[in-house]
Amino acid sequence: MTVPADTDSPPGDAPDPGPVPQLEIPYRYEPSASAAGLHRDHDGLEAGQETDIEVTVAGRVMFRRDQGKVAFATLTDPTGSVQLFARKNTTAGFDDFVRTSLGDWVGARGRVMKTRMGELSVEVTDWVLLAEARRSFGDKWNGVSDVETRFRQREVDLWANEGTRATLLLRSRAVSFLRRRLEDRGFVEVETPLLHPIPGGALAKPFVTHHNALDVDLYLRIAPELYLKRLVIGGFEKVFEIGRVFRNEGISPRHNPEFTMLELYQAYADHTDIMALVEDLVSSLALHLLGTTTLTYQGRDLDLSPPWERRTMASLVSGALGTDLDVHTPPAVLAGHYRDVTGEDAPEAWGTGKLLQELYEKTAESGLWGPVFVVGFPAEVSPLARRDRGDPDLAERFEAIVAGRELCNAFSELVDPDDQRSRFLAQAAAHAAGDEEAMVLDEDYLRAMEHGLPPTGGLGIGIDRLVMLLADVANIREVIAFPTLRPER
Repeated sequence: MTVPADTDSPPGDAPDPGPVPQLEIPYRYEPSASAAGLHRDHDGLEAGQETDIEVTVAGRVMFRRDQGKVAFATLTDPTGSVQLFARKNTTAGFDDFVRTSLGDWVGARGRVMKTRMGELSVEVTDWVLLAEARRSFGDKWNGVSDVETRFRQREVDLWANEGTRATLLLRSRAVSFLRRRLEDRGFVEVETPLLHPIPGGALAKPFVTHHNALDVDLYLRIAPELYLKRLVIGGFEKVFEIGRVFRNEGISPRHNPEFTMLELYQAYADHTDIMALVEDLVSSLALHLLGTTTLTYQGRDLDLSPPWERRTMASLVSGALGTDLDVHTPPAVLAGHYRDVTGEDAPEAWGTGKLLQELYEKTAESGLWGPVFVVGFPAEVSPLARRDRGDPDLAERFEAIVAGRELCNAFSELVDPDDQRSRFLAQAAAHAAGDEEAMVLDEDYLRAMEHGLPPTGGLGIGIDRLVMLLADVANIREVIAFPTLRPER
């Protein structure tokens, strides 16, 4: 049997034979091989070589060309692509086969072979239409480049752009690895409520909804922190949760209103233990997924191997502004620097801690390539963190900054219910004064704390930002399957 040569030419060489007639769609189809498996097992065939190995494959037709008595189609499945080779005199339904459209799902049965041009193929004896693509998938050769289409119609983006599939698969593997790594360390995965009676666990503006049966307003969680610590009080010494959190804030390349957090708590640990845990989780994840802890992000080298640098917030602000500043600097001096940096007056309600943090975020944070642990956060802006054992105006809290953005937030947890009540009251006063991100008084959590919270270290890691680093993408929407967008009119 003579095997014809195939050509690698762009679509449009053959005239359009018209739409595929309506065919009966089967209820199920069972492929016996994947594209990647066929290449793995049969790439060693010589050009023009045929086999007696029969397989069934299924996927989308992403390219087709008709050469009269023979036709070629590229079949793509989640593992890769393989060529379908059909003959007019041996392929059942040949005339319908050449009418398939870009994006049609098909199943095909036939023998494995290589064409004379060396293209691994399935020589189709019979085939079936599994789904009709009534909308175009765009130009297979150029992909889909329109950003609005890519994020709004992710199902199209996934087929047209191989990088999208690779990024989302990387995300899945990252979450799976982190879960296993924590379980190996003795952590127990738990689930806590998404609907909260009051917003808490972080400083952020919440989404509010209403429960009709109870006739109460509820809030989509901005963090699972307080519920997780209640489980520690209940005797779970190591707990973690991976799940969605919701913050009613702006959208940017680094922010999406709903995103995924890994949050964990470990009894008998402090913030230094959590630092070591962060270094291990991130570096081992990079090694597992990329084979190295040294990677390139947006054209710059980034070394995630431990130990990571430690810098105080005060030293970073002082370095950025060229003068010594810290949480004990008179508020008028800090407010003056804030005015010089922003051109605006700071709100009168801000204390030295809030002023120092704002100066840090506006002058130093984005310039840190890292990875670096920023320590020495003011207690004023850390209402759930334990006070620094050497300076009560500071908290034992750190943020890991990588490539100019916050990757995680962690601290030695506040365990004194009286101190926690006073900080909640200060937050409630700020909320009443108009700070929509401030917390409110949580009597349920305070009651739980009165049963005794042991020394505990806590951590929250943004999964989306972590995957952005590993996938080398600059926009958070690239790593979220369906990012939040303005609805189409």
